[in-house]
Parts: sequence; C-alpha cells; structure tokens
Amino acid sequence: MATFGLLMPVLLVCFNIGQSCWSPEDFVGASSPGDIVIGGLFAIHGKMLHSEEEPLKPVIANCAGFEVQVFLQSLAMVHAIELINNSPLLPGIKLGYEIYDTCAEVTRAMAAALRFLSKFNASKDLVEFRCNYSDYIPRVKAVIGATYSEVSMSVARILNLQLIPQVSHASTAEILSDKVRFPSFLRTVPSDSYQTKAMAQLIHRSGWNWIGIIATDDDFGRLAVESFGLQAMANNVCIAFKEMLPAYLSDTTIHGKINQALEKIVKETRVNVIVVFLRQFHVMRLFRKAIERNINKTWIASDNWSAAVKISTIPNISRLGKVVGFTFKSGNMSSFHEFLSNLHSTPTGNNTFSREYTMLMSTCSHINNQDLSKCISNYSIEKLVQEHRRSSNQLWREEFLIANIEPGFIHSTMLAVYAIANAIRNQCKDRNCKDPYAFAPWELLEELKGIRFTDNEREVYFDSQGDINTGYDVLLWKEIDGRMVITNMAEYDLEKDDFIFADEEDEIEFMNLKNVPSKCSRKCSPGQVKKVSASPHTCCYECISCPENYYTNRSDMDYCILCNNRTHWSPVSSSTCYKKMVQYLNWNDWFAILLLVLSVLGVVLICAIIIIFTRNVDTPVVKASGGLTVCYVILLCHFLTFISTVFFIGKPKAYKCKTRQALFGISFALCISCILIKSLKILLAFSFDPKLQKILKGLYKPIPTVSLCTGIQVLICAIWITVRSPFVEENFSIRRVIILECNEGSPVALGIMLGYISLLAFICFICAFKGRKLPENYNEAKFITFGMLIYFIAWIIFIPVYMTTFGKYLPAVEIIVILISNYGILCCMFFPKCYIILYKQEANTKSAFLKMLYNYSSKSAGSLSMNQSSLDSKSATPPVPSTNDCCKSKSGENWVNGSCHFQSSGYREMRQDVPPKNITGPTIPRRRLSSI
Repeated sequence: MATFGLLMPVLLVCFNIGQSCWSPEDFVGASSPGDIVIGGLFAIHGKMLHSEEEPLKPVIANCAGFEVQVFLQSLAMVHAIELINNSPLLPGIKLGYEIYDTCAEVTRAMAAALRFLSKFNASKDLVEFRCNYSDYIPRVKAVIGATYSEVSMSVARILNLQLIPQVSHASTAEILSDKVRFPSFLRTVPSDSYQTKAMAQLIHRSGWNWIGIIATDDDFGRLAVESFGLQAMANNVCIAFKEMLPAYLSDTTIHGKINQALEKIVKETRVNVIVVFLRQFHVMRLFRKAIERNINKTWIASDNWSAAVKISTIPNISRLGKVVGFTFKSGNMSSFHEFLSNLHSTPTGNNTFSREYTMLMSTCSHINNQDLSKCISNYSIEKLVQEHRRSSNQLWREEFLIANIEPGFIHSTMLAVYAIANAIRNQCKDRNCKDPYAFAPWELLEELKGIRFTDNEREVYFDSQGDINTGYDVLLWKEIDGRMVITNMAEYDLEKDDFIFADEEDEIEFMNLKNVPSKCSRKCSPGQVKKVSASPHTCCYECISCPENYYTNRSDMDYCILCNNRTHWSPVSSSTCYKKMVQYLNWNDWFAILLLVLSVLGVVLICAIIIIFTRNVDTPVVKASGGLTVCYVILLCHFLTFISTVFFIGKPKAYKCKTRQALFGISFALCISCILIKSLKILLAFSFDPKLQKILKGLYKPIPTVSLCTGIQVLICAIWITVRSPFVEENFSIRRVIILECNEGSPVALGIMLGYISLLAFICFICAFKGRKLPENYNEAKFITFGMLIYFIAWIIFIPVYMTTFGKYLPAVEIIVILISNYGILCCMFFPKCYIILYKQEANTKSAFLKMLYNYSSKSAGSLSMNQSSLDSKSATPPVPSTNDCCKSKSGENWVNGSCHFQSSGYREMRQDVPPKNITGPTIPRRRLSSI
C-alpha cells in the first residue's frame, strides 16, 4: 500500500484531465533499461480527450478508454523480451524496452516516434538534423508496432529518415507492403490482400453475392474496402452499400454515422451479410445499437475484432446473428498465461499500464466479467483516482486477462520480438553489442530482411515485401450454454488458397452458412440465364429462359450454351441437349407400307395382264397391240418402274441412291419409246395423207428408234452417276430430327433425266393425238393420249410439291408420282384390251374386226373423195375414184389375180382371197391385220 501511495501523484500527473506530461519521461508507458532498447507503440487507450472549452494548444492530450486486449499485446512484448533475456539467444546482452501509448491516434504516435529518433544518451532528447544518418545512433534500435495501419503509415514515414526497423504485429494495410514508400517497415502478419481474398472466397463459397460493407474512414478502412472490392469482383460478389465511420471516437459525428449505417442495413432487406473493417471500439458501439434495433445478420469480422472477447460478451449478442471472422495464426499460449499469473506478484520494470489496470480492477470489482470490459473502457482517469481513494483493494484478476487474450495478436507480437532478437544475434557475432554504438539501426534492418528462424517447428522469414505470411484461422461465434464462444472452424492456407477443416463437423458448420440467403436476385435454375437489368451491379439480374437449341446445365449461368445443331437439340428453357432422332421413310411406316402395297398391286396387275395376253395371243386385240414381244417389253418396263419405288424406302444407302433414279429413268424412257413406236405405227396404218405417209414411213424404224431413245437416257444416267453421283446425306434443317436422305448429287442431271422423259412423252402425245379418231374398238391412240395427259398432270403437280416438301416423307412424293404415271399408262394401254378380251369376246373376232375396218375405211375414203371432188370443181383435176368404183368389177385395172389393189390407209400388200360376201366396199388384205 505504501508503494502504491507514492505512485498516486504520478498517476494524477500523467492521467489527469486537461494536463500534459510534465516531462518526456512521464510520456513513457512502460520501460526497462538494457544494452539494446526496442521501442513499442500500442493503442492502450481508445481515444484522446480534447477539451472543447479551452483554446487549442500544441500539447499532447491525455487518453481515455482502456483497451484490455491491446494492453495484453504490450505485456506480450515485455514477456518475449524477458524470455530472450533469460535464454542463450543473446548471451551477455540484455534487451530493454520503451513502450508508448498511441491512443489510436496519429498525433500521439508521432510524438513517440520523434522521441525514438532522438540521439542516444542525449540529455535533452535532441533530434539532430543530418544529411547522412549512417553513423547516427538513435534512442532505440528497432520499433514494434503500431496497432493500427493508419498510425503505422505515419510513424513509418518518420522512421524512414534513419531507416529504423519497424516491425508491426497488427497493421495489415496492403499499402504497407510497398517498399518504395515504406522501406523500413516489416510485419509479422499477412497483408490485407490475403484477408480480403479469403473473405471473398468465403462469401462466394457460401453462395452470397449481395453484401454490405462498414469500414473506418481512414487509410486502413479505405484501402481494405478497395482491396475487398477487387477480390469481390473476381468472385462475382457485389457490394450493395459501403458505410464509412469516423476513425476516431473523439469525432462528434460518430453516433450519427452509426445510426446512418444501421438505417442502410435495415433498408436493404436483401442484404444479410455485412463485412466489417472496424476497430474494436467501433464494433462495440455499432453492435450495441444493432441489438437495440433487433438487427439479425451474418457479420464477417476482420482480424481487428474477430477474436475480441469483450465484443462477444456484449449482452444479447446472440440476437445479432452469426459472426464469422478471420484471425492470425497463433502458437502455444501456456508460457504467457503463466507470465500473467505471476506478473502482479513479481512486477517487472516501470509499467504505468499495469498500475492503471489494477486501479480499474479495484474500481470495477463489483462488476461481473460480462460487463467488466464496459466498466473499464468507460472510466476516466479523474473519476478512477477518486474512486480508488475510497477503496484500498488492489485486484489483478489474471483470469479476466486470460479470458481476453487474442492469441493471434499475442503470437504476432512475440514473433516480432523474436525476429528482432535473431537479427541482433547475427549482428553481434563479431561485435561487442554491449556497446550501444556497435551497429546502427539501418544495419539491423538489412539483417532483419534476410533473417530466418524457427517458430513452432516452422521456418519463419520476411518475404520480399517485408511480410510474414502465416495464414489465418477462420472463427465462428457459437452460443453454447447461453454464452457466446469463439471457436475455430477452419484454417485458410495462403499458398493453397483454400480452406482446411480439422474434422467433418467443422466442414458441416462451414456448409451451413449457405442457409443464409444474401442475393440481389433469385437463383436462376438450369435452363435459365441471367440477364443483367438496369442496375450497375452484375449481381442484380432477372432470369430468362434459354431459347430453342440453347441450354444451361448449372444455376446462375451468364450465358446459354449452344447445342450441337447437327446432332442435338433442346426445347425452350432446357437444362440439357437431346440427341436428335434419325428419321427416314422406314419399312414399318404406315405410309411406306401403303406405297409398297400399291407397288405390289401394280406388279400383280402386270402378271395378270401377261397371263391374259399370253392365253389370247392369236386374238385380233392382242395382234392389234403389236404382238407379245412389244407388250412384254412395255410390261417389263412397268414392272421395273414399280420395283424402283422399293429403293426409295428404307434406310438410304449409297447403292440405293444411285440405283433408284437411274432404274426409273431408263425403264420409263424405254416404256415411252415403245409407246412412241406404237403411236407412229398406228398413225402410219390409218393415214390417208400421202405426204404424211411418206414422212411416217421414214420415221418408223422400231428397233433403231427405241434403241436410240433409250440409249440417250442411259448416257444421261451414266454421266450423272459418274460425275455427280447421288450420295447419302444427313439433313439437319429440322429442329428435333436428323433426316437421312439421298442427295441427288446434281439437281441439273435429275432435271435433264426427267425432262428427257417428258420430251419423249410429249412427242408420243402429239402422235397419239393425231390418231385419236381411229376405229373405236381398237383405238389405242386415244388411250395413249389420255395416259400421257395423266403423266403430264402428275409431274407438273410434282414439281412444286417436291420443292416445298421436307422431312422423311420427301421420297414418298416421288413414289406417288411414279405410281400415278405408271398406273396411268398401264391402265390406259392394257385395261381396255383386257376388258374386250374378257367381257366383249364377240368384238374380239376376225369378222368383227374386218367389219370395223370396212366401216372406218368407207368413211375415210368417202371423206377423201368428197374433198377431191371439191378440189376438182375448182381446179378441174380428175376425181379420185372411190373404193366401190375401183373394185366394183373384177375386170377393172384395180382387180388383179383375184385381189383389189386399192391403196387405202397405206396398205400395199395383196389380199389372197375375195372379200366377204356380205360386205360391200373396199377389201383389206389379211396380212395387214396383225399390223393394226
């Protein structure tokens, strides 16, 4: 008690409101002498106190808001130095320290930095101005700190003047890795670039893409937000809003800014995940107000506050929702726990922070652990001293300190001390380091950059940017037995850029984070694609269905994937492509079966006609048809035409494609050629015009004509198959199917082939048309005319239908036309004859035939005689005798050897007997009957 009483005036001087330190020594928070002194900068208090009533003066203001966690970090520095002093690491050399409180503000930290620069052993802490500080020995050889990045930036710029090594245990701003601007700055924690990358990965893997950010409005906060923004963009995460809070608690606008941030959180109902880059005292105030407003979100904590026990013990903290945070990797804390337990009984050095803590514990002794942090941070020093005068108790409460340890910060602080100690050991190998002038700070800096040492069986070193990248622990705040417990959920490996889980339970906890929705738009299901709306954020979109032949097989895809149009297809809003069915006119298709039945029926009819004609070969009707040979050739052509339709059905193959058109073209051309010869023969047989007779006699060469007409078609088909042969082709023009079809190779060749048949048919039609008035019972000419008309009508209709039809039934169109043409000609050529043979047998006799010829000849000769008489009256030309005149007596010049030589209808052959008794008129030679 006597010792404490003597220290009370010192406390009153150093911490009284509105008072400055009476001397520079009073400015030191904790110190211990040594051969080599290391400086320390820690934000033991959360804010500086500024008097609004007194005028602004250039004095160092006092601080308020005791931060237990940062106080523990300063004790970790003291503990590490004591461990080194009691170890063989630096034999014969004692490390000392000077620790200053920055109060989380740059101004006070700059004052401490100026003292670090003062010349060693100078009586008045003078800082000399020099052009070269190579041999300048300042008060300290190295500095540990500061706690906050903005403070570290300012301090580093001053320390750069003499290249005094500055090793921070907590400043993580990415800009501090820039060795051009901060050449003497190093740190034992990873850069924020790794933390923001890990955060973006966590958010992305949890399925969130619409989040908010709250950060401090200083260099640290702005740089963290910028770095996170880049990482979020790379992971398709959008930032709905950014709220910046004043960096210092002394700023009078901080309460309004916190309320504004909370209003934004409440307004953005789709945002359920908030990333927080704040200091602990900011988070305390933010969360207390959020609890009052019943705000329940998922909070992503930065390393500044993720392991803060004083925040996790806020009353009703569980109402805020889940807290997931990142903290630095830690080591074994057992020795530090022991140090805290023994510190009160065996104090080391001059530590005003410890004494202040003791006073606070005594003053707040009536408060339970849950509210103790709030009590400590709210007491002003003036009130603290007044309260302490009424109480004589001195409490240390190491259990409270141990409960508030943030292992990551403690470990990084001790790591910084050991890094400096190892660099000093290397410097002192060939020097007497008990001499303060043995080496300058810049020499220690060079040694520190290349130092390598072991920590927890792991090699530790500074990289080219001056950082020790130890990785992160991922923390999850869980409520257990009514209190919030900070647990380790995973580890983030910087090299692997991935999360590592200790067990399956931790991985399940991680996966459960997906249950919290935080999206600007609903999830687009497979078969849909995201269409970005007018919003500037790519995460805000509407889901539209993929069009036909496009698909998406995953959720939230940015584009539809095109199916392979040749082999696959997909309907609208499809999640997969379907293989197209291969189609062709199959044998089991009902339409193909119908066509085949018609073709078979045609073959049956041909067989029936052959039988009928063979059995009646000697009848006038069969003889008038040109005899069996011509009939058999024509019927064979019809048979081959019916057979050609078979090649249009079934799976297309190369030989089918080549055969079907050639077989039809040649057989049909041969058929039309034979019919053409018959037309010429009929016209020749019944023609009374001598000039026409002469022309027809010249043309009537049956075998050469048929051979020539058919040969031309054979030549056309041969050239076609040789030069541009038909082939099997897959038609992909139809959406859901592949049509397997025959490509004709050359449409021109097909047109020439069909056109040639049409030309033959047209000539045949003209010849037949001229003989349409021949004897009725045996008049093939008019049936040929009618058959050709059917052919023309069918193929004229075929052309537009064929051009507009597609799909597997395209071959069926040509089959139908072939069948119509074939049936038309077959029926017109043979059905009338079969009808007479079967049902009008009385007309199929020689006498009936001769009588029909006599009647026709009489009419034709009479008509010709009248025409001649008419001409004689005009031209005085002798009349042509009629048939009766020429043959009315057997003594005339036209009757020779019992035969009449009247040249009617082109018949020149001699008749061998007298005409029938009952017939008057001209007689026709018997041997010409077979030619009619």
